[in-house]
Amino acid sequence: MPVPHRTLLLNASLEPLCVVSLRRAVSLVMSGKATILESDGRMLRSERSALPAPIVLVLTRYVHVPTRRTLPPTRRTVLQRDAFRCAYCGAAADTVDHVHPRSRGGRHEWGNVVAACVRCNHRKADRLLTELGWELAYVPRAPRGAAAIVRGAGVDEPAWSPYLVA
Repeated sequence: MPVPHRTLLLNASLEPLCVVSLRRAVSLVMSGKATILESDGRMLRSERSALPAPIVLVLTRYVHVPTRRTLPPTRRTVLQRDAFRCAYCGAAADTVDHVHPRSRGGRHEWGNVVAACVRCNHRKADRLLTELGWELAYVPRAPRGAAAIVRGAGVDEPAWSPYLVA
């Protein structure tokens, strides 16, 4: 099993901040700015020292984060938000669809984009849901919290899940 290349960085309050590279994680630990909260047991060794390979780090001092940037609705982030399930039929989704089609003035924003299977996306085409008699099972919303930003990084580490409760 290879050494992890990405590490979850938590604020001193255990709030997820971001995902950092292994090199940055080691730098933070060696400078005393962070401590290793979770490791998988493997060791990183140099000529003079050995360090557990970090999976989760926590900063030693609290860092105030004034504003959170919003995550853009990309194919990956929309599929993750909707748990890879079609918003129309509940089957496995592999594409995204605009509820109010862009050709009819719909915007590419969280409230208008849902995950869809190819079949439903093709059947819907550029029509409105009312024209087809379809309804959404839920109201699409933007994902909230720091966990959404970390999940948007595209790294799926099972050891991070207790820290990404949103």
